[in-house]
Amino acid sequence: MLKPELSIQPELDEATSILNWTPDWAIWPLAKAMRLRVVVAQDAARQCWALTPNTEDVLLREAVSRAVARPVSWREVDEDTLAVLLAQGEQSYEARGALIRDESRGEASQQAGEVHALSVDAISRQSSPVVKLLDATLFDALKAQASDLHLESTATGMVIRHRLDGVMVHVGDVGSREVAEQLVSRLKVMAELDIGERRLPQDGRFKLRVQQSADSGVRDVDFRVSIMPSSFGEDAVLRILDRSRLSTEAQALSLEGLGFDADDAAVVRRLARKPYGMLLVTGPTGSGKTTTLYAVVQEINDGTDKIITIEDPVEYQLGGVVQIPVNEKKGLTFARGLRSILRHDPDRVMVGEIRDAETAQIASQAALTGHLVLSTIHANNVFDVVGRFMHMGVDLYNMVSALNGVVAQRLMRKLCMQCAQPWQPAIADLRMAQLPLDTHGRFFKSVGCPACRGTGFRGRRAVSEILLMDDTLRDLIVTRASLIKIKAHARSSGTRLLRESALAAVLRGESTLDELNRVTLAE
Repeated sequence: MLKPELSIQPELDEATSILNWTPDWAIWPLAKAMRLRVVVAQDAARQCWALTPNTEDVLLREAVSRAVARPVSWREVDEDTLAVLLAQGEQSYEARGALIRDESRGEASQQAGEVHALSVDAISRQSSPVVKLLDATLFDALKAQASDLHLESTATGMVIRHRLDGVMVHVGDVGSREVAEQLVSRLKVMAELDIGERRLPQDGRFKLRVQQSADSGVRDVDFRVSIMPSSFGEDAVLRILDRSRLSTEAQALSLEGLGFDADDAAVVRRLARKPYGMLLVTGPTGSGKTTTLYAVVQEINDGTDKIITIEDPVEYQLGGVVQIPVNEKKGLTFARGLRSILRHDPDRVMVGEIRDAETAQIASQAALTGHLVLSTIHANNVFDVVGRFMHMGVDLYNMVSALNGVVAQRLMRKLCMQCAQPWQPAIADLRMAQLPLDTHGRFFKSVGCPACRGTGFRGRRAVSEILLMDDTLRDLIVTRASLIKIKAHARSSGTRLLRESALAAVLRGESTLDELNRVTLAE
């Protein structure tokens, strides 16, 4: 068999930019290009070129000639140009790709406790089809910056979905039940779970050493795994905790950066800078409560106070802050950790979550004895917090005496302004949102484009309502006044409801009426 003819052509028309050429990753894969430092691309005339800083490397030319069944011209490029071409390839690379349809058999094996490597090169070298498919799926979830990865068993195989900006997005299917079962088994091995147990839920975690691109450093990413039996086998949900990225973001965290209006941000700062008392942030799971507390801690951390946190888990690494992870298996609960923290002479304490009466009582006592306590609690709005404490059996007088304020929040998706289109809502749309028919604002509708992965949204912002405690409100709560009276007093004192905060963002053209209805309830 004759080899393709090779020619070396060091000079090209300077008007031609090789960065506009199209790399052919089908005949010369990205992993091989990264390893051998050569990119095979086509110019506008569909001529095939090998682009590398090492055009004189005979072995390299032989490798390319064996893989590319057509004539190839060679062009010497500098390292910077090659890096740009590889980065463009990584940007468009979907590691899962055709693997999602690969129903080949393969064993899911890994030594317990091993830190698995994850990169384009490692995936391409993997020999087991099941391991390769799972690694590629994890790689793509990290690339998409998904917060969660869902593997859902079906009658014919498995559905793979990401949670992006708080919304589920379908990304692929596995067309074989056998491969689906092997994927779950592989996950169990990685998380050191019982692969023989398929009738009971299991929870675990594992760590991957990830290199996202050739120019990026290696970082460790933690995954929390939840396995649940379902009608067609077992489902798996992975929470992705990319601590290096979160820690980098934490250094730039601010309330305005999270989407708080200037007035609301000023109120939260005032509450956070009080010498003692308690500030609570409330909302459902995934509403950004902990991130808001981190932003508060970051802003008040000026080095003059001793700040200690107890969290489950520690998501952001904050400089100058003592951070303690909860370890319930060893007996370190929020309540026990909080007791110990109070003996370490703190000025400000952050408790990741108030889950039970014991933690609530200790936090209240800490706030009443000269400490500022920051914490979160699960409730739908600022008024439901009182009901949550009553349900726990907490002494209402101590609780309201300690409480300075409550912040309730939701995360609302922001429009992708590269594809959003002006839109005038119909009467039916306004009625569905329970808005006056004469409502005016800058309304847009989401469309979808490559920049936003076709969702029509890019990123999220916080919308909030803030309840400030005063003596009148404390009296109303302690005397168990009706919710109507408590709300009336709060409204007269300037409390703006979640719905109103979200509506203001919609009228400014930052989000849509659909998002308004998705994240808030009309009163």
